[in-house]
Amino acid sequence: MTLAVPKLKSCQDCPIRYNAVCSKCEPDELRDLEEIKYYRSFSAGQPIFFAGDPLEFVASVVSGVASLTRTMPDGRVQMVGLLLPADFMGRPNRDTIDCDVMAETDVLLCCFRRKPFENLIQETPHVGHRLLEMTLDELDAAREWMLVLGRKTAREKIASLLHMIATRMATLELQREGTASFTLPITRETMANYLGLTIETVSRQMSALKREGLIAFTDRRDITVPDLDALLSETGEDA
Repeated sequence: MTLAVPKLKSCQDCPIRYNAVCSKCEPDELRDLEEIKYYRSFSAGQPIFFAGDPLEFVASVVSGVASLTRTMPDGRVQMVGLLLPADFMGRPNRDTIDCDVMAETDVLLCCFRRKPFENLIQETPHVGHRLLEMTLDELDAAREWMLVLGRKTAREKIASLLHMIATRMATLELQREGTASFTLPITRETMANYLGLTIETVSRQMSALKREGLIAFTDRRDITVPDLDALLSETGEDA
């Protein structure tokens, strides 16, 4: 089922306007992007791409969360990334995509036809510069995640993932007050796959964090973090 696309009157009304690939664009550059832009929406659980598919478009995530997974020849599946609002999907100058991309929640994408977008990067420095910044940020995040997966305890892994999602998805007003509330966009099973843990370990660690007052939830998906700094202290990081 295709979801209704929110009526955005212009790029200025877009909720990711100041974080996405277009964030540094001047008005004339935004007009150029408008000419090759269109919206697509996906329901939770719906595939967006399969690995090896032709990359007909690249996109910014306007709302929702998508997962990136790789499947090994023997059928084992590893989740290798999450795409949150303002993240960029797809790689210019590549003909195919190398991961399965799945909508974990209802997802709205701001899409750009790939070939025209590649041309626009050459002609519009602000888009190219912002895309480079985002790519380098993604590289830093990948290096950080290597530490999470390779060296952190199960508790630190869970705390790291929850803190990352909280700071990306919670409203800025709540973050300024040091708290965060959000709907967990992935299941316990997906969390386990992403972190290299068992579902039982994920549930046990979530319950322990709840007992100690570091997180609160009445169901399995709506999470409140009363003190972001306190949760950060459980990640093994000091900043």
